[in-house]
Amino acid sequence: MTLKHKTSGFLGAMMLSAGFVLASSTGALAMGPMVDAMDQDVSGGTVTAEKIMAGENGWLVVHRTDKDMKPGPVVGYAPIKKGENMDVAAILQEPVNSGEMLMLMVHSEAGGMKTGVYEYTLGAKEDGPIKPDGKLVMKVIHAE
Repeated sequence: MTLKHKTSGFLGAMMLSAGFVLASSTGALAMGPMVDAMDQDVSGGTVTAEKIMAGENGWLVVHRTDKDMKPGPVVGYAPIKKGENMDVAAILQEPVNSGEMLMLMVHSEAGGMKTGVYEYTLGAKEDGPIKPDGKLVMKVIHAE
């Protein structure tokens, strides 16, 4: 085997490997932004999203909600990065009782005055919710 064959074999393997990485990351982002979470025990003072896909750096924001499914006051938040985020835990800033409904929502980092500082207040534009196709990216769960 000549050096040329060894090199092209190595380059072929590198290209194949790069194609696999590109295909898998493209496929993950092609899913679009999403939040995956289940009903859970929040007595420890946290709520966790099992998986979040985000198109940009931002925040997992935990809103109170009810049967009307409108986002209410914020009771917790945690930073998220662009791409796939696994097991994102937000510390609850006030008590949440068993049976209450929580809306776990993806918010942007855009519009605020400081990067990495959560600045959203209900209805504000700073670090506000993302809305691809005009729809919130969120998941409603029940506290157990």
